[in-house]
Amino acid sequence: MTRTTAAGTHPLDHLVLPTQSLDVARARLTSLGFVVAPTGIHPFGTENCCVFLADGTYLEPLAIGSAQVATKAVAAGNVFVARDRVYRESLGDEGFSALVLGTGDAEADHARYVEAGLSAGDTLSFSRAFTDTAGKSDVAAFKLAFASGSKDTDAFFFACQRINAPRVDRAALQAHANGSTGIVEVVAVSDQPAGQHRLVSVAADDAAGGQGGVFRLPNATLSVLDPASFTTRFGVPAGSPTKLRFAAVVFAVRSADVTSRLLASNSIRHDMSGNDIVVQPASGQGAAFIFRETP
Repeated sequence: MTRTTAAGTHPLDHLVLPTQSLDVARARLTSLGFVVAPTGIHPFGTENCCVFLADGTYLEPLAIGSAQVATKAVAAGNVFVARDRVYRESLGDEGFSALVLGTGDAEADHARYVEAGLSAGDTLSFSRAFTDTAGKSDVAAFKLAFASGSKDTDAFFFACQRINAPRVDRAALQAHANGSTGIVEVVAVSDQPAGQHRLVSVAADDAAGGQGGVFRLPNATLSVLDPASFTTRFGVPAGSPTKLRFAAVVFAVRSADVTSRLLASNSIRHDMSGNDIVVQPASGQGAAFIFRETP
């Protein structure tokens, strides 16, 4: 499956959310009403417990499974693990480090990033086992190309080519009690939003995008806001100064009433910002989660 459009803009594929403990992340995400997939083990020392959504996007909570293996991977030039380490050293073990874009040709993306002077390092190919809720397993294979500003440590992008998609049934993994069906918007914070236009445009292969700091991907929106605008919009602190930091995820839900009742029953503090339900970041949930009723 080719994850691009005729216009060239790459769609949102998934989001990487560093966490210190997958057990904590699993408990937190479950209390938020998400179904969490079984643990996935990477061959380079990291592990995840993903949340898959019906629109084809997903969340990737990411933890260090083996510090020794991860250290060897960094020494060998593994950009994925190296950038994860840089993020943790800068901002801690809980957060939202990367936005991942779907592509049909990671090598072509890598060439674009190199030409633009925005490559974060060599491409990465790997495979891992994938298991559904019924215990059926298959192998998922990927090729990644990385983009970042030269001195950015708070955020990076990568293009993800799915070389082999597992032949497993994800229906049960996408039936979330909170009613979430997909990601409609990702929100980043920047002290200089206009200065991020080139990086985002190159990463998404979208030469015409970025009007007013809003990048319209085929399946979601990426908004880059200044700190004051972010806090005004969501009532969430913007945090320390940054060139670019991913800060919030907006989910489409079937019924705001159902979502708010579930959060209340699970003792999850939440606030309203207009018609949005806002849950501030917590351990195991590295970004603000916004739930928006979408027809």
